[in-house]
Amino acid sequence: MAKLNIGMVGYKFMGKAHSNAYRALPMFFPDRITPNMKVICGRNTAAVSAAAAQFGWAEHTSDWKALVSREDIDLIDINAPSNAHKEIAVAAASAGKHLYCEKPLALSLQDSRDMLEAAENAGVKHMVGFNYRFAPAVMLAKKLIDEGRLGDIYHFRAWFLQDWLVDPDFPLAWRLQKEIAGSGAHGDLGAHLIDMAHYLIGDITEVIGMSETFIKERPLPEETGGLSATSGNPSQTGPVTVDDATLFLARFGNGALGSFEATRFATGHRSTNSFEINGSKGSVIFDFERMNELQVYFTDDKEDVQGFRRVLATDPAHAYSGVWWPAGHPIGYEHTFTHAFVEFLDAIEQDRQPVPNFNDGVKCQQVLEAVELSVRERKWIDVTSL
Repeated sequence: MAKLNIGMVGYKFMGKAHSNAYRALPMFFPDRITPNMKVICGRNTAAVSAAAAQFGWAEHTSDWKALVSREDIDLIDINAPSNAHKEIAVAAASAGKHLYCEKPLALSLQDSRDMLEAAENAGVKHMVGFNYRFAPAVMLAKKLIDEGRLGDIYHFRAWFLQDWLVDPDFPLAWRLQKEIAGSGAHGDLGAHLIDMAHYLIGDITEVIGMSETFIKERPLPEETGGLSATSGNPSQTGPVTVDDATLFLARFGNGALGSFEATRFATGHRSTNSFEINGSKGSVIFDFERMNELQVYFTDDKEDVQGFRRVLATDPAHAYSGVWWPAGHPIGYEHTFTHAFVEFLDAIEQDRQPVPNFNDGVKCQQVLEAVELSVRERKWIDVTSL
């Protein structure tokens, strides 16, 4: 296959990120299958037409059902709001299309399992959008763990902190409505932390959590995107039906302990996405605001030079870094999406499932729902029982 014809449903924040990744891929990974940006889809005809012109798509449509049935489309990329994921994915799988879907995979664990079943029954490739796995510094942390250089893993602590909802007058965007988003900070931010834990440490087996919605009513929006909205009449309000912050503790199958915090009310934090891992032979610290760096500590260093060292993960020895810029020249957020699509294209060419795929999306959804159940019942929940 020389090229892959893509139909994409969604055209805002994630639509722009995915489009940018598709456009960059042939320039820096010329030996891969070429992604052909065939059709972009969205409900607002004028807006999706403008996005098509801006992002570089050949065609646009407002009818996703017609899109997934087209014989000239090979892959459906879903980055519409979460409540649309299942219906589009199941229909696209039934039409024999490969699937790329943003996280969280679905509104519920059962819906995510239905999506996985549809993809497996159709025999198509499927991938879920946990792009933070693909930062070279994160992949270095994975390498150190897999090679045993950190020893036995004791602790995984992670936090994803934002502050874009602190203003009580910020309108009721769709991400604040459970019937559309599924959950708030927990599913939007916490899902990334959960997947990172699964990727680096292993399966989470037991959780206990708490959550809070600090501002329970917000002005109804005149116009809304996922992360933006404009208010109409500020005296007209509606209920916020998702969490503003969720924290939970976890046990892993390998005996490690975990702590997780996701919030949109951490004033001063625009998007702090970090983790620390402690093992018997060493530790690592990652902060996405300094995404090209990994802080590394080894216990067998001589006492007079022990301490965390800064490793700049931009050399050819680090995953994906050799194709971009000379050593020491950093990459950015957008590159993680390009790396994810390289993995997808490689999987198609090699006839295997990409990683992370819908199985990983289901595993993440299982933990998300276990935490929500724990919050309601105020007790530890066995993740494997769901």
